[in-house]
Amino acid sequence: MPAFGAAANQQIFALVDVNNFYVSCERVFNPTLENRPVVVLSNNDGCAVARSNEVKALGIKMGAPWFQMKELARQHGIVALSSNYALYADMSSRAVSILREYSPNLEVYSIDESFLSLNGLDSLWPSFTSMGQSMRQRMLQWTGLPVCVGVGPSKTLAKLANHIAKKNPRFNGVCDLAAMPQAAIDALLAGIEVGEVWGVGRRIEAHLQAAGIRTVKALRDAPLAWLRSRFGVVMERTGNELRGISCLALEEVAPAKKQIIASRSFGQPVHALPELSEAVVSHVSRAAEKLRGQDGICNAIHVFIHTNPFREQDPQYSNSIVIPLPNASADTRLLVRAALFGLKKIYKPGYVYKKAGVMLMGIGEAQVAQGSLLLEHGAGQRSEGLMKAMDALNRRYGRHTVSVFASSAVKSWAMRRENMSPCYTTRWSDVPVAHAC
Repeated sequence: MPAFGAAANQQIFALVDVNNFYVSCERVFNPTLENRPVVVLSNNDGCAVARSNEVKALGIKMGAPWFQMKELARQHGIVALSSNYALYADMSSRAVSILREYSPNLEVYSIDESFLSLNGLDSLWPSFTSMGQSMRQRMLQWTGLPVCVGVGPSKTLAKLANHIAKKNPRFNGVCDLAAMPQAAIDALLAGIEVGEVWGVGRRIEAHLQAAGIRTVKALRDAPLAWLRSRFGVVMERTGNELRGISCLALEEVAPAKKQIIASRSFGQPVHALPELSEAVVSHVSRAAEKLRGQDGICNAIHVFIHTNPFREQDPQYSNSIVIPLPNASADTRLLVRAALFGLKKIYKPGYVYKKAGVMLMGIGEAQVAQGSLLLEHGAGQRSEGLMKAMDALNRRYGRHTVSVFASSAVKSWAMRRENMSPCYTTRWSDVPVAHAC
């Protein structure tokens, strides 16, 4: 007997997750990395943000600093690569386009995970397991990316099923909890630590274990009233989700962001205002693109700079400033002028700066912007048309093809990425060339 019944209105979700996404993207275009230990490093080649299974087997944890694992890397031949965000974003987009052929209702949860609604699709396949295997085969054939698929009557159970599919080879990459007998589900959930449940962080996990709830099965069977009284309505909702009662709807359209932040640590220490200005303008340009991408406008911009707090031998300084705009806008030109005005106010010479960034604040929808009796800056049809043209050119010919600020050819402040692979799918000069014999 299936664990969750077969009601006509029952929700069915699938979670499709690319295994070791960053590493898998690198292996698609560099087959010599197959079966070798590979790590992908964070900004400025700092910490491990992706690990191959071979690296995980060596005990290297997520977030481990690269300088601490260099000796281990030398002993075991670990290949360290810098993050190639352009490649990963493009491969993610290709994966999502394939998944949309299986379901019209899809939520892109993260760069490597997507939820699909499978309601009404059961008649198209012998089972959702066979559907999941079709997804895996097509994804591997068309993109080279390995994926696992979890199916369940709630998003929490679908995510848990995906975890089971990854950890248990007998499922061959696809686990359908909705079609599994209750006894089999109980046995699986009793062997999974409660911290693996979606939404259960370390702090809540510690409190649950102190209360004797150490497995997913124990959390599922805990009284809902007790969960709510101890942990709040969110944990009560998680309890319902684990029982197959769907409480989390599919978000097919990502909600607009109320704040947009763009910042990065510098690849090398920065001393002078011109270099800081270049970095701030780069961040403003990227944030403004995102703002226009959600059809938004902002009312203020927050600019911040600081030195490296870990270099205690250096003089320390940090400051920030919020610059209100004369009127709401998404025009990069106005935002850049405001950001540079603010930067000059807070900049102090004589310090070694480690990071700068901006945050767009007071974001609203462009179509409901309040009109002004005075001349508006960076608003109106001319501004909107210019920004659309600039965005189109940058999308077609590459970021920074058209900009509003003259910058130097060599950016010493740019993020350090000494071991970055080519942008195989997003830069013409990096596209692999096949030669016929």
